[in-house]
Amino acid sequence: MTWNNNVEITDALVKEHGLSDDEYALCLKILGRTPTLTELGIFSVMWSEHCSYKSSKLHLKTLPTKAPWVIHGPGENAGVIDIGDNQAIIFKMESHNHPSYIEPYQGAATGVGGILRDVFTMGARPIANMNALRFGSPDHPKTKHLLSGVVDGIGGYGNCVGVPTVGGETNFHPSYDGNILVNAMTVGLADQDKIFLSAAAGIGNPVIYVGSKTGRDGIHGATMASAEFTEDTEEKRPTVQVGDPFTEKLLIEACLELMSTDMVVAIQDMGAAGLTSSSVEMASGGGVGFAFNLDMVPQREEGMTPYEMMLSESQERMLIVLHPGREAEAKAIFDKWDLDFAVIGKITDTGNLTLTFKGEVVADIPTQPLADNSPEYDRPWVKTEPKAELKSADIAAPEDMKQALLTMIGSPNLCSRDWIWQQYDHQVMADTIQKPGGDAAVVRVHGTDKAIAITTDCTPRYCYADPVEGGKQAVAETWRNLTAVGATPLAITDCLNFGNPERPEIMGQFVGCIEGMREACLVLDYPVVSGNVSLYNETNGTGIHPTPAIGGVGILNQSHKMITIAPQNEGEVLLLVGETKGHLGASLYLDVLEGREEGAPPPVDLATEKKNGDFVRAQIDGEQIAACHDIADGGLYIALAEMVMAAKIGMTVTVDMADIPAHAFAFGEDQARYILSVPATNVDGVLAAAQKSEVTVQNIGNTGGDQLTLNAIAPISVSELLKAHQGWMADYMSID
Repeated sequence: MTWNNNVEITDALVKEHGLSDDEYALCLKILGRTPTLTELGIFSVMWSEHCSYKSSKLHLKTLPTKAPWVIHGPGENAGVIDIGDNQAIIFKMESHNHPSYIEPYQGAATGVGGILRDVFTMGARPIANMNALRFGSPDHPKTKHLLSGVVDGIGGYGNCVGVPTVGGETNFHPSYDGNILVNAMTVGLADQDKIFLSAAAGIGNPVIYVGSKTGRDGIHGATMASAEFTEDTEEKRPTVQVGDPFTEKLLIEACLELMSTDMVVAIQDMGAAGLTSSSVEMASGGGVGFAFNLDMVPQREEGMTPYEMMLSESQERMLIVLHPGREAEAKAIFDKWDLDFAVIGKITDTGNLTLTFKGEVVADIPTQPLADNSPEYDRPWVKTEPKAELKSADIAAPEDMKQALLTMIGSPNLCSRDWIWQQYDHQVMADTIQKPGGDAAVVRVHGTDKAIAITTDCTPRYCYADPVEGGKQAVAETWRNLTAVGATPLAITDCLNFGNPERPEIMGQFVGCIEGMREACLVLDYPVVSGNVSLYNETNGTGIHPTPAIGGVGILNQSHKMITIAPQNEGEVLLLVGETKGHLGASLYLDVLEGREEGAPPPVDLATEKKNGDFVRAQIDGEQIAACHDIADGGLYIALAEMVMAAKIGMTVTVDMADIPAHAFAFGEDQARYILSVPATNVDGVLAAAQKSEVTVQNIGNTGGDQLTLNAIAPISVSELLKAHQGWMADYMSID
């Protein structure tokens, strides 16, 4: 819709912009008058849930964000951590859920483009992309279409821009039938003395618009992301942005070339709310004003209004403050890369965002009150009562343990993701040294022996059953996955996906998950340095499972010490680290084989997590271990089967199950556990170290042959496992 700036501001129009009566009253107080239409639009997007975090920031403040290696925590475009040698890793994860449901290809593609810009706007060259995807039931009529479009969009954008997509997770559950989740993560590398921030400075300094032209795509994208879906959701396609990865690649190179000079004062990408959010954040962050002549904004379409220009979320655009007199030099760089470059305004001492169009002032808003006075709500919440614990003895054993294992390993949430990974270029840039499929992806720091390990994890069924334990487990599992490849976990980013926060039970899920995350981050010394909150993920009053997706980053100072889940040789000894109690509540065994979602999730003992993980990492660093795999979804036997398939080497396993039922020992999801595959000559040393560290370790077998032979299960050939594991997704996506 095209808006005229002289439109009368009515109660209905205010409501259409998503502002409550109290919020609009605050707008009037800040301005001292009725807003223009453009000003109303600016308040609307800046105070939307998506941009202001008004329902969540009270609780986000409780998360630990500091450590000696944290250079910049939450508040900048992305988090920054020190990896030594004047190098820094810059990373963040964000959601693009609502757009991806409406238009899966463009929604996912522009989600990747947006998170790339958050990282390179700080001076980092992106070195890896990850994602965390949630879809509805495979039986739902839209799931296949959405999966296909999202994967195509992620691969299409990432591959074209030349940044490897090195891993992620994809899961299915009916709670996502009407509201899928597409969470994208980017990791970049920068020199510590070349990190750029967004706070504007220097009265009179020029403000520059660069990148693509502004169109009408994406208008109201931020407000759409701050409301739940209804029957007319499909009609919201105009609010989905359209991406161009080839332009993004040019923009990356042009910005990094510009940032290699001394011209830049501040730089910010135009993400959610476009030119509005970038200008308000830069001006308020520096305590200055901006004066823009909107006639100078490069426009893709005829007759664009100030409202449209300020709220458009057209992609591949940046806002830059330059030192005075450097405009011609900077323009030459962007001309070389065939990108728009326009001086659209300057920094002022008014503290206001002042917009003129065709000689008329169409907006004049104090930026500090606009940013600082954004609403902060302590929404009512009720604690989620944890589900009752299920005794494993009360859960039926399968008639055939072998068939149970094959059914689980071939089920939608455990089957091979090869169909997805084959569409991502994970080798571009030639520094990926652990590909998708392991516990964590690993990317070499170019030109060094250092490497960065990256993972994304969350178990929503745990968070639904008990948000506190689920929040703990999401953080702890990323910590385990980084540890399992030999990396020292350093920090996390998060993408907190929940339903409608105005419902106390949903807000209670959010508060509980934050509490669990906080506990885990403190005990594991694993701070939160960036993140995103995505609320209103529900359709017609039905919310998704609480899904606090966690992106973890760690470092290997000697990349040659990295290990995978694949045993290297026959005759290696298999050691089970951690205590097994056979916890089947909220497990995949219960879901896949019993069709039930009941019981409390496995408890997370954070002290044991740290002790066991530190022990495992020390053994990897000492080069005592040939392979390692953490035990998660599906339990011990699923993890063993995954190691067999990765190595294409069989195993013979005999475990002392004590008085635990065989199916509970096999498929229970007790936490803080790993399987180590250890050369026979190193076993005594590893066991001695475990005893010294007071870590529970059990010798359960050895590698060899071409079959997986397990307690209570008839032998399964490697080929039979692979056939069961690789079939489901390829078959599902090939059916018309």
